[in-house]
Amino acid sequence: MRHSFAEVTIVRHGQSTANVAFAAAEAAGRTESGITGRDIDVPLAPLGRAEAAALGRGLAARPPIVNRPEVVVCSPYRRALQTWEIAATTADAAGLRLPAPAVDDRLGDRLMGRLELLTSTAIAERFPAEAERSRAAGMFAYRPPGGESFGDIAVRLTALLEDLDRRHSGRRMFLVAHDAVVLMTRYVIENLSFDDLAATVAEGPVVNAAITRFVHDGDRLTLAEYNTATHLSDLARPHGDPPRQGG
Repeated sequence: MRHSFAEVTIVRHGQSTANVAFAAAEAAGRTESGITGRDIDVPLAPLGRAEAAALGRGLAARPPIVNRPEVVVCSPYRRALQTWEIAATTADAAGLRLPAPAVDDRLGDRLMGRLELLTSTAIAERFPAEAERSRAAGMFAYRPPGGESFGDIAVRLTALLEDLDRRHSGRRMFLVAHDAVVLMTRYVIENLSFDDLAATVAEGPVVNAAITRFVHDGDRLTLAEYNTATHLSDLARPHGDPPRQGG
């Protein structure tokens, strides 16, 4: 896919309270995670706030050509907005003034419909047919009841990138979103296949607050770095979770 941005950087939000609760529930085989309400309202966990601050310090420490986003667009989810707010405040304290973000729904996390904020144990108990549907369709083609497939995310990201490219040609773009969105941004920009994505996921999950960056090369964007987390090296943190819920 051809774009005229100078750069596109995308980061996953910091660790959320749902990331913590789901990991604990899945490890214990519990039906309930303890997370209630809407996925869009899930906030950062304490470690996630530390990760967001580390992201801000990391951006301030980078060379000017890559650490000064000119346009910032955030997912409307609370955890993504908090990540940018904390990162920008921390970077400002370190001498780097970052732009205020625009918000676009097309950067939102994967919609899980009736399965929103359910553990795998709860899904197996309440929607036993969905496990078979998921296996039959495959990870990236499966669409939960009332939700989205990864292919659906690709459609909205394609439209978003086209819109942003028309408005911000030649500029450095910075996106704050979710693990599924990071993966599908690679899918769209690099024209990957689902098999390519499966191989990427097999190498490890998208890390909370990690950086993925594309640079302009000729008439297209090429991947310069993926899942970079060196700015988080001083934090005691897990490596992340597969893209499913609360990503």
